[in-house]
Amino acid sequence: MILSILRLPFDYWVGGHTTMQYLLLIYDSEAVLEKMNPADQAKIYEEYGKFTNEIKEKGKHLAGHQLKPVATATTVRVRDGKRVTTDGPFAETKEQLGGFYMINANDLDEAIAIAARIPSAKVGSIEVRPIVVREAAANG
Repeated sequence: MILSILRLPFDYWVGGHTTMQYLLLIYDSEAVLEKMNPADQAKIYEEYGKFTNEIKEKGKHLAGHQLKPVATATTVRVRDGKRVTTDGPFAETKEQLGGFYMINANDLDEAIAIAARIPSAKVGSIEVRPIVVREAAANG
């Protein structure tokens, strides 16, 4: 696959047409997921497997991973030249970043349509963010 920058910094050329990369950030309530019974957990993981396979088959999947619980996070800041680390996330929220998909899509409408099919969209939220592809990164 050859990537090249066109008019916008987040567009790239693939397979004879312009497409864009998006990061789909998956936010869920860890507390809700922890309270699910094993059968419901298995069902949601099965839905994720099916969804992932579908976007891979359509050539839309670039990457994706589930994240470990927010309790395993470390926040890093540099203040006055000194590194400061804090256990846990930067802010307390009702929903936590639980994973992501990196996709390619023809436009924002297609990216939103793909995001709406992520199983967690039913109980959490999916943030759709265009990725800026710099020429040096796009061309290796």
